[in-house]
Formats: sequence, structure tokens, C-alpha cells
Amino acid sequence: MTRPDVQHEGFDPARLSRIDTWMQSYVNERKYPGSSVLVARHGKEAYFHATGMRNVEAGLPFARDTLVRIYSMTKPVTTVAAMMLAERGLFHLDAPVSDFIPAFGDCRALIPGAERIDQTQPCATPTLHQLMTHTSGLSYPFNPGVLSRAMDAEDILFKPNQGVLADMADRVAAMPLAFAPGSRWEYSVGIDILGRVIEVISGRSLAAFLEDEILAPLGMSETAFCVPAGTGDRFASLYTPLEGNAMALNAAKPGGDTLRLTDAAGRSPFESATMHSGGGGLVGTIDDYMKFAEMLRLGGACDGARLLSPGTVDFMMRNHLPGEIASMGPQSFAEQPMEGMGFGLGGAVVLDPARARSPGNVGDFSWGGMASTFFWIDRALDLCVVFFTQLAPSSSYPARSQLKALVHGAILS
Repeated sequence: MTRPDVQHEGFDPARLSRIDTWMQSYVNERKYPGSSVLVARHGKEAYFHATGMRNVEAGLPFARDTLVRIYSMTKPVTTVAAMMLAERGLFHLDAPVSDFIPAFGDCRALIPGAERIDQTQPCATPTLHQLMTHTSGLSYPFNPGVLSRAMDAEDILFKPNQGVLADMADRVAAMPLAFAPGSRWEYSVGIDILGRVIEVISGRSLAAFLEDEILAPLGMSETAFCVPAGTGDRFASLYTPLEGNAMALNAAKPGGDTLRLTDAAGRSPFESATMHSGGGGLVGTIDDYMKFAEMLRLGGACDGARLLSPGTVDFMMRNHLPGEIASMGPQSFAEQPMEGMGFGLGGAVVLDPARARSPGNVGDFSWGGMASTFFWIDRALDLCVVFFTQLAPSSSYPARSQLKALVHGAILS
């Protein structure tokens, strides 16, 4: 992207500069160690700013080339990979996951009101579409509920040092579902299971498929499941305001230090990862992720690399639920509001900005990660925004809605 006169892209420069002040306030108040924001409109860079530290202990600044854990912002990348295979006629979205992972062949779901993990009844096998839309009956260990507690006890979270994807997928299949597929929405490891499906269909590891088919074609040379060699000390440390495990949201308690180090650069499992987590395993830079966002904004191609057809991208960005997420009885943690929001394939879709209580347009496509990273695409405004920081959990502060208000407040035409 080229850097234009931002006024030519419809921004008021003075209003854009409010983002600087807002970012610095989060650092001054020890809410975030540091952060960066990249805004593009009409395919041109309109704003970039970084502030604070990527490594507080070493005094290293948060910079444009800082590598971060993008956690669940991996999900849209994996979903694009799956849709690339769908475009080749290698599966259909209503195919049961057991067609590719036999361990899912005899599914059972918890009975309504279950209090124990053995209170189950037979149910249908989740489909690939249900994996993509979090309606499969799978869950996460940090959600409330019987299944989540069992997953937590078994440490089923697709961490970078938890072996290989095939083995973890079979462990997930051995557990019951939280509900009958299609009956509810619950944030889940469904996209991790989808990653394993991609391996089975393609005959390649998920890492190899993403590198060959998405990352290399888009020029995302510093995005991978393992911190790339030669990046030196650019990998950020991860912080939390909670005592104990930053991912154990059911037992989360505020700690004395709002920036407690929880995963130190130089000693992080992301620096020697074995697990290819399609739901949360990638690390990368802000410019790399902007290339991915721009590919979606442009209908499946960027800088000469065509990944998907415009029709497939439109299909992904539509709401695939019967209504808004809130109408499907969710009990789970989520990276976004649930009112006024639907869910597409790999990300959330704005149905009503007023009900979502955040500026935007109908059809905005977005998602975030557990370390408080966030991106959104507004095709009505030809706008892409990527926000990076490293604080878990992402529910700690209302930064995402604040950033949307700041960006929209700077657009005058």
C-alpha cells in the first residue's frame, strides 16, 4: 500500500490523531503493554501508529515489525483455506466431519440440563458448515458448562506445545458435544477440527497448506505457527491483568498487577510449536495481516494472487445463522458482541450497528484474538483496520468498540 494524503481518502487528520492519544492512554494506565493500529482505505494506507512496549521487562518498543500471537484471528485464515478446497469440489459444506475424521462417527450430546459428562444421548454428526459457524456442539475449556469443565480437566486447548493436530482432534472426538449440532451457537474448537479436515483432504500439514496456498501467495512472509527464524527479538511478550492462567476465564480473578507477564518472549512455546492450531495458532506482523484483510475486501485477490472468487467471499461474509448470535442461546465467551451480530464463515457479520452498539455498516466482517488483537473490513467504506496488542483475555477492556468509534469519527467523506 502507498501512503496518501489522508484527506484524499476522506479522513480528517486531526480526528485520526485522536487514536494516538487513545492508544497512549492504554499504555499510561497500564492496561496494554503496547499496541499498533493500521488503517487502510481504498487500498491505500491512511494511518499507522505504534506505542508502548512489546517487551516491558527488556524495554523493547512495540513497533511496526513486532510479531504477535494473533490467536483466533487465525480462524478466518483457516476458513479461507477450507473454502479454497470447497471451490475445487473436494467437499460440500453439509458433509459430516466423520467423512474425514472417523473418530467423529458415533456422536453423542449432553442431554438438556446435564450435570455430568456421562449424561448423553445420540445425536447427528456435526457438518463442516457447523464447524465453521460455531453451531457444531463443540466448545472451549474457558466457556461455562459441563463439557467445558471436562475439556479444561483434560487440557484440550490446541496449545502450541500439545503435540500434533491429528491426535488432539481425536481427543476432542472422544468427548460428547455440548448440544445437538445446529441447535445453538457456542464459541468452540470447531475451526481447529476444520484444520485437521484440511490436512486430510489436501494430504499436507495445515502449516504447509497455509504457507503454499495463502501466506506465500499474499506475501505474508512473517506469519506462521512458529515464530519465524531470523526475527530476533521482535516477538512480543504476552501479559494479563488476571491472577493464575490468563485463559482460565471461569476461574479468572483480577490480580494486583495489570500487566503480569504470562508468556515471555524467548521462552514461549510459540517459538518451538508442534501444534498447527487452525483456531488460534498463528503469529505474525500487522502488515502481513493487513494483506489478508485486503484480500477479503477485494473479493479474494490481492497483489495478483487470487485465492477465492468474489462470489465465495460474498458468501463467507453473509450471515449463516437464522438470526443474530444472541438469538441462538449462547452461553459462551466470544470475541464480539452477540446482539446485532450474525456469523459468517470464519468471522462475525454486523446485522444492525445500533443493536451492536458500535459504529459501522451492515455487512462489516470482523474477528479478534484472545490477546486483544482485532480486525474489521467495511466494504461499504472500502476500509480495513487491524489492531495489535498482547493482553489476554480480550474481554479485559472495551478497546474494540472504542477503536471503531475513533476510526468512524475520523471519516468525513
